[in-house]
Parts: sequence; structure tokens; C-alpha cells
Amino acid sequence: MTYYDQIYELAVDNYYLVSTRDAVEAGIPPIELAKLAHRGKLENISHGLYRLARHVPHPNDAYAVAVAQVGPDAYLFGESVIAMLGLAPTNPAYTCVAAPKRVRKRLPSSIRLKKPTEGDVVTSYEGIPAQSVASAIRSARTTMMDDRLREAAQRAREKGYLFAGEYAELKEEMGWDEEAEQ
Repeated sequence: MTYYDQIYELAVDNYYLVSTRDAVEAGIPPIELAKLAHRGKLENISHGLYRLARHVPHPNDAYAVAVAQVGPDAYLFGESVIAMLGLAPTNPAYTCVAAPKRVRKRLPSSIRLKKPTEGDVVTSYEGIPAQSVASAIRSARTTMMDDRLREAAQRAREKGYLFAGEYAELKEEMGWDEEAEQ
């Protein structure tokens, strides 16, 4: 099995992305990533992050890349979770990503780095680490209009991202009454 074959196996289930850290853990020397990038088999996305040159685009690529650029413990945060799941209109100009550890590398201006909030529930949607929908709605309270958050919660409930108990708890916590809902 060639190094490229090994990298392909790593990347195919991760939006065709592979980090230097992932490669090293799989026994692939970091120089091999640089060689494959030079040959046009990989694209260098950012320091330590590569994508297969031939890949199938996916609507969530930007979210996967943003989380991967921040680091291994990063996850999608707040309104970006709502946007990725198509629950309500949000600002597409940037992607909110939370990181529990300090991030020292230079990130693109399209990524807004956030500090994790206490009580964040981290899960995975479409293979991308993210806040749970309930946590994302709570976090987006300062950046999104209340009507849009209520709409996001209703859609999340309809799509199965929120259980009935979570939805009821969120409604009570956010102060959404039945009259405003109709």
C-alpha cells in the first residue's frame, strides 16, 4: 500500500482532509504530504492541513475545513451549527468555531474563534464535531434574532435534532410562549 493509498483511506471519510498529525499517527512521514502536494495529488489548505486534489465537493466542506484548520479538539459553534443544519438563515460571511485550548496559528478572517461555554454539549453532525443544537441555540442568543432562534428550534424539533423534552426546556429557558409561536 502506497503512502497515497494510506492518506486516501484517512481522508475519504473526513471530507477528503488529512492533517499532518493524522498522517504521523498512521505512520506516514510528514515529508510525504509535502511531496504529494508538490506532485499535485494533495492541496495544502493551511499549515498542517491537506485535501486530496481530486475530491467530491460537499455543501459542508467549508465547515469541515474551518474546524480542521482550528485544530483537533475544535468544534462548530453557535450560529454556524444552525446554518450547517439549515435550521434558520444566518450570516454566511464567517464560521464560528470553538477551541478548548489556545490557538496560536493564524486563521483566515472567515473563521471566528470562540471560547467554549460552560455546559457545552459537543456531538457530531455529518461527521463534523459541533455543539448540540440546543447548546448552539443558547450560544447564538447574543448574535441572532429571537424569531430566528425560535424558528431554528422548531425546525430542529421537526427534523429530529431536538427531543421533545429538550425543546420544551429550551422554550421555557428562552421565554418563548405558545402565542408567540403561532
